[in-house]
Amino acid sequence: MNRLTTHPPGRAQGWLAAGPRRRVTPAVRLICLPYAGGGSSAYHGWQELLGDDVEVCPVELPGRQSRWREPAYTGVRQLVEALAPALAPELGVPYALFGHSMGALVSFELARELRRRAVPPPRVLFAAGGLAPTLRRTSPNIHDQPDAVVVERLRELGGLDEEILTEPELLDLLLPAIRADFAVCETYEYRPEPPLSCPIVAFAGDRDREVPPDRVAPWREQTSAGSTLHVLPGGHFFPMTARDALLGTVRATLAAGS
Repeated sequence: MNRLTTHPPGRAQGWLAAGPRRRVTPAVRLICLPYAGGGSSAYHGWQELLGDDVEVCPVELPGRQSRWREPAYTGVRQLVEALAPALAPELGVPYALFGHSMGALVSFELARELRRRAVPPPRVLFAAGGLAPTLRRTSPNIHDQPDAVVVERLRELGGLDEEILTEPELLDLLLPAIRADFAVCETYEYRPEPPLSCPIVAFAGDRDREVPPDRVAPWREQTSAGSTLHVLPGGHFFPMTARDALLGTVRATLAAGS
């Protein structure tokens, strides 16, 4: 896949959504990875709810929003190998990783890639609605299926408004990145490595048919520093519908580690 040699405006060579840089160093920098097909806007409003001690830094993946002209990555390894060196200069302060669904997988592999590059570990890894890395997916692959199949899958998951799913021009813009993101998840192969040295805080939705709590619980195997599982009300997009409860746990966890 050919990649652009220039970088869009923004922090970390465009990987962090553009925004004003803080004049005061934050107590902790929270790097946030989106779900499949999502962009940095998935974390809109988090900064106000988490307070001044936490700097929320949503990652903008290629192929969407401010980077929609760039080809999206179709494999997690290539993605984190590009993301890790761009983020490294931002990680000289205490930081944490948060990922929802596909973002949980990317956050996990990003933490392992940063470890290979001798970057200090995150204070904590938050994995929300993400299939534990050692488990196999049970749903059929759709990244290479006809548009109608992909759209129906998106409708089942509930991640896009119905008005977008029925608008051909919008779908034409969104589907390449969505297919690429599904490929990231569907082609992933877990490779054993030592457990992470940071705690893992996992979240699951009590009505999530895609990744139910028992498919989230094995995240505990990926850390030597302890893990917790919080089951919140909602389906696969419980980070949106149960946002206050989720962010309350995030805020308390980060404050306890300061």
